[in-house]
Amino acid sequence: MKQSLFVARYGEDWRRFEAWLDAQEKFGNRRKGRTTRSATTTDMADRDVPAAYRRLCQHLALARERQYSAEIVDRLNDLALRGHHALYGARHRGGRGWRRFVLTDFPRLVRAEGRLVIAAALLFYGPLVALTVLLQQFPEFVHYLLDERQLGHMREMYDPANLRLGMREADTNLAMFAHYIWNNIKIGFQTFATGMAFGLGSLFFLIYNGLILGAVAGYLTAIGYGTPFWAFVSGHSALELTAIVISGAAGLKLGMAAIAPGLLTRKAALVAAARVAVRLMYGAALMFAAAALVEAFWSPHTLIPPAVKYAVGLGMWIVVLSYLVYAGRARRLRHAA
Repeated sequence: MKQSLFVARYGEDWRRFEAWLDAQEKFGNRRKGRTTRSATTTDMADRDVPAAYRRLCQHLALARERQYSAEIVDRLNDLALRGHHALYGARHRGGRGWRRFVLTDFPRLVRAEGRLVIAAALLFYGPLVALTVLLQQFPEFVHYLLDERQLGHMREMYDPANLRLGMREADTNLAMFAHYIWNNIKIGFQTFATGMAFGLGSLFFLIYNGLILGAVAGYLTAIGYGTPFWAFVSGHSALELTAIVISGAAGLKLGMAAIAPGLLTRKAALVAAARVAVRLMYGAALMFAAAALVEAFWSPHTLIPPAVKYAVGLGMWIVVLSYLVYAGRARRLRHAA
C-alpha cells in the first residue's frame, strides 16, 4: 500500500486517538490505574481506546516495515508512547513508575530513536577518537584547544604521584560528587536545549565536547600520564559519555522538528518532539547522576590497581550497551503474544 493511501485510510483514526490523548493530558485524568471519561472533549469513547491503541501499534509496525517516511513513523511512534503512558502509566505510580521507566520504557525509547542516537554518537566520538590519536603524533596541536593554565590543571589532577586522581588534597568525595553532578547536568542540558535552534546547538556541543575530551585524553596520554587518566575515567565513562550522546540525540530530535515539521505547524511539531526528547533527558539525567557517583567514590582511588579499574570499566560498557539494546524486549514480546 502506498503511503498516501495508508495515511488517507487511517489518518482519521490517528486524529481521533490524538484528540483523546490531548484531552487526558489537558485535564490530568489519572485515577487509580484507569482514566476518567473524556467524551465531552473528544469523539472517542473510553471503552474504544484500548482497541484503538492496538490498531495504532499495528499501524506503527506496518509503517516501519514498509519504510514509510520518517514523519509518519515519528508521529505514530509518539502517539504509541503517549497512548501507552495514558493507558498503563497510572498503574505504576511513584517508585513503580520510575522502575518501569528505567527498566523498560527508557531503553525502548532510545532504540526507537536509534538513528538520532547513532548520528549523535558519530558527532561526539568521531572528534574524540580522532584527536586522541592525532595528539600522539602531534602533541603540540593541543595548544589550539587548551591554554597553558588548563593544561597545568590537567597535569596536576592526573599526576601519577597523586594519592587521589582528579582531585585536590582539600577536596572531599562528597564535594566532588556535587561538583560532578552539576557539571554533568550542565553539559547534558546545554547539548539538549540548544537543539531548538534547528539542531545547530546540539551539533556544536557534541563536536565541541568530543574535541575537548579528545584533547585532554590525547595530551595526557602523550606526556606519559595515560595510566592514571585512563584508570580514572574507565569506571564512569560508559555512563557519562553515553548520557552525553543521548542528550545530543534529544536535542537533534527538537532540531529535526524545527527544520522539517511536515504537515504540522512548527510549534506543534516541536511540542510533539519535546514529549519524546524530554523523556530521553530523564534517562540521561539518571545516567549522569550514576556517573557522578562512580566518579566521586570509585574513580579517584589509587590503591585500586589500574587493571582492576579497566576491567570494571569494560564491564560497565558491556552492561550499559546491553541494557540499551536488550532491556524491555522480553516484556514487549509477552504483550504481543
